[in-house]
Amino acid sequence: MADSEAPARATTPRDLTTGPIAKTLLFFALPTLGANVLQSLNGSINSIWVGRFLGEAALAATANANTIMFLMFSAIFGLAMATTIMIGQSVGARDMGAARQVLGSSIGLVLLIAVATAIIGWIETPRLLRLLSTPAAVMPLAVDYLRFIFVGMPFSFMTVVLAAAMRGAGDAVTPLRAMVVGVIVDAGLNPFLILGLGPFPAWGIAGSAIATLVASLVSTVYLVERLMRRDNPLRIGRAEARCLIPRGALARAIVGKGVPMGLTLIVLSASMIAMMGLVNREGVDTGAAFGAISQLWNYIQMPALAIGAAVSAMAAQNVGAGRWDRVERIAWAGSWMNIAITSAAIVAITLADRWLLGLFLPPGSVAIGIGVHIHHVVSWSFILFGVSLVLSSVMRANGAVIAPLLILFVAFFPVRFGAALAFYPTWRAEAIWWSFPLGSVVALILTLAYYRRGNWRQGRTLASVATSG
Repeated sequence: MADSEAPARATTPRDLTTGPIAKTLLFFALPTLGANVLQSLNGSINSIWVGRFLGEAALAATANANTIMFLMFSAIFGLAMATTIMIGQSVGARDMGAARQVLGSSIGLVLLIAVATAIIGWIETPRLLRLLSTPAAVMPLAVDYLRFIFVGMPFSFMTVVLAAAMRGAGDAVTPLRAMVVGVIVDAGLNPFLILGLGPFPAWGIAGSAIATLVASLVSTVYLVERLMRRDNPLRIGRAEARCLIPRGALARAIVGKGVPMGLTLIVLSASMIAMMGLVNREGVDTGAAFGAISQLWNYIQMPALAIGAAVSAMAAQNVGAGRWDRVERIAWAGSWMNIAITSAAIVAITLADRWLLGLFLPPGSVAIGIGVHIHHVVSWSFILFGVSLVLSSVMRANGAVIAPLLILFVAFFPVRFGAALAFYPTWRAEAIWWSFPLGSVVALILTLAYYRRGNWRQGRTLASVATSG
């Protein structure tokens, strides 16, 4: 494809196909890790505002609404990851025209999905909440909250896909800055819009959703402004505006590879819900301990998620450039980096586990001791799962998305949940805790086997297949 505005642009974005691998990967992953931490902290801060100002019913309402939102964002996450990989491959092949075609189709496709979701979501919000068996006392609050969240969907989805595109082009810093801006706006506006401070009306729980909507809008505007600068190689100029209409081949490639990656998040969530069903059999103290330690596990898993995202973008560029020698080194550099950083996170949390659990549980609670035991049994297995995630990210960089999804499903359902269910009558809670390491070991073995023996290295790149259609 001809590059119609090449003289006005930098010739390439950040090149991830040359230079030291470990150092480049580390500095590319750190901004993504920072964005993930900020996103989690923002959710916690907003929950504090809602809980403190509006009470338990309002907090329960946001929890019910967020369950629906997780499913929506799982789908967009998959499309965004497909965008990252396809843009990365195009950048590695030095075909910026193809990269802009991918970006344009992704924007057009996600906008169509987001607008349709916002309209249908506004209308069907009560029915969706009833499907979750939302308590009657919580329903009015949940409806108000979720409807405004749906209104903000186009901006939220755009933020996700634009950030993913920039990471594919080697820029992880701009998405971090957008996240910082969004968090400041969201957390700062919440008390004003909830309570009606200053010139603002008191919107209650709807105010929290509106704050999130405004924050998403600001983040989107920030990313669009950065993207439209004339020195940005992904900038879509007026002559290329037609590429914002999704092309059939590109749309099929984005959806075909994005849906399985989105299903990965749903499998993770469903497996945790299934395990929670077993945990609840052990009573309130064990359930509270598991809930509290799960909050800490979110932070333990963040390094692997950030490294996996960085590995996908970096490996995709090298796949596009045909640098398979570097792809192999990226896989192992990412794996060792995950081992080091995740181990450090586990050690840090272990040294302060009782104090950290005390942030979620009452002083002297029996659940604190139970949570410590769960942590000691399970936490080390996140190192193994992180290696599986990194290697899967490398394979996805060449379009292999079905095998990693199937491996995850097998490891988490027939193996992990199946073992917990089978041994529960004999070992009770210990069967649940030890099933986590078992699932991680099986996931690692299967992932290593497919990485070594699978055919994921074969075939044309996603971008070349799509843009030639």
